[in-house]
Amino acid sequence: MNKSPVTLSTLLLCMLLSSTLMAQTGEVSPARKLAIDSLALEKVRDLSKYISIIGNKETAFSEATRVMDRAEELFTPGSEMGVSSLSSQEVTYYKVRKYFEHLVALNYDRVTIKWYDIHYISDLERQPDGRYVGVITIYQRFEGESDDGMKYKDTTKKDITIYVERKKTQIQGRVIEFWDVLLGDIRVTETGA
Repeated sequence: MNKSPVTLSTLLLCMLLSSTLMAQTGEVSPARKLAIDSLALEKVRDLSKYISIIGNKETAFSEATRVMDRAEELFTPGSEMGVSSLSSQEVTYYKVRKYFEHLVALNYDRVTIKWYDIHYISDLERQPDGRYVGVITIYQRFEGESDDGMKYKDTTKKDITIYVERKKTQIQGRVIEFWDVLLGDIRVTETGA
């Protein structure tokens, strides 16, 4: 089966962005920023769904592996995700794939992970390399329960770095440049009950 790393709807939105994203000065207009924000929030919501599927103990291992592959495509290479706990002040950071593997291996019989209150906390800023960088914040509610009565719950606030960068793809022999949104590091900013 031929697996494309870019879904058709994402590609079409990216191509729309490529033709309308940058003004002559290279700055993002307010109208164009809305399209970028929409794509970034869509990718964060996709990640939320993927994490919920990967962490769910009823998900077959083969399905979890397939979803991990899809989720990894949302990130820039080398990105890390933070994990925290109410029992420790320390935050542990894992490379994206290791984080997903950690979720699958959690020692609970039931796991529920939900993201909510997803919104931008910083505007996109142009970087010297031409990319734009912003930050989206989310709240994650984690609940784990074992058949022997062990229960754990926490709510974590996390900041997700967003990168907007130029990419190329080939469609019917023609090279198309477009702007895409990729996720970067996911940093834990607070953890509570």
